[in-house]
Amino acid sequence: MADIAHRAGVTKAAVSFALNGKPGVSEATRRRIVAIAEEIGWQPNSAARALSDGRASAFGLVMDRQARSLGMEPFFMQLISGVQKELSAKGIALLFTLAEGTEAQVTVYRDWWASRRVDGVLLMDVQVDDPRVAAVEELQLPAVVIGPPVAAGRLPAVWNDENDGVLLAVEHLAALGHRRIARVSGPVSMWHTQLRTAAVESLTKELGLRVTTVEADYSISMGAEAALALLDGPDRPTAILFDNDIMGVSALSAIQQRGIAVPAEVSLLAWEDSPICELVRPGLTALRRDIADYGAKAAHQLCEVVAGLPVRHLRVAGPTLIERGSTTAVTEVRPCS
Repeated sequence: MADIAHRAGVTKAAVSFALNGKPGVSEATRRRIVAIAEEIGWQPNSAARALSDGRASAFGLVMDRQARSLGMEPFFMQLISGVQKELSAKGIALLFTLAEGTEAQVTVYRDWWASRRVDGVLLMDVQVDDPRVAAVEELQLPAVVIGPPVAAGRLPAVWNDENDGVLLAVEHLAALGHRRIARVSGPVSMWHTQLRTAAVESLTKELGLRVTTVEADYSISMGAEAALALLDGPDRPTAILFDNDIMGVSALSAIQQRGIAVPAEVSLLAWEDSPICELVRPGLTALRRDIADYGAKAAHQLCEVVAGLPVRHLRVAGPTLIERGSTTAVTEVRPCS
């Protein structure tokens, strides 16, 4: 700023007024100062700006995931792309890190807020009795939950209704004649998993179907292991529903290596459609959501919260079913009992 002031023949205060859009200088002087700043490639010092206006111009996101598996998860990458698109247009950075366990994540939030490194945070993978929600409320740290309102406490949530996807998936399989359905879920400690499980059990009971749910962790290995265990069991399902695309694709490969035909002997369907669902053979039938838009809406809501505006829960559009070759009609329907 001293260099700009020297070249423009004005005081540093005048430079500050001009570059921050404040009154105190003529329009001609402002234009001259801005032109010089652009010429020499001046950028504002974020730490100094945070001291002056209390804003860090950054949002935070902490996750408890393995770095190796996280990079392979299309859902997360699409979500982050939506968040980044919304924030970059506003000149806001995203501060992202990994921390094992909710208590470790709370510590990160406390450190960030105490040092004013972030103006707000996004909470993902919210668990039942999640200490992060209470901690953020106690800190009065602006936050938005990417998840169901029941998980958000007094915080605003951006969410999708799990019933929408369950209805599409289960009714699709039922229409094909499937009566024994298995599901490989995500961690049962997460709110969205429990809500999805409750919806699956309610709808299958209503339709007179038998359902077995086993827990996994969204990973490649557990998706395959769970599927093979179900097919080796005494009450072999004719269809398996997976809580994400990674588990569904890994199960497809493992099942085919076992010599079991898909979909002739077992149909497969997954949440979270992605390009990998199209690359395998047969293509994996999947539920498709606009995940990037989901992330953009969450980031926009957090901007509103940070600005002090009233923000309510926001429900995003439900999924659509993309039918591919991994699901087909049952050729012989055996009774459930």
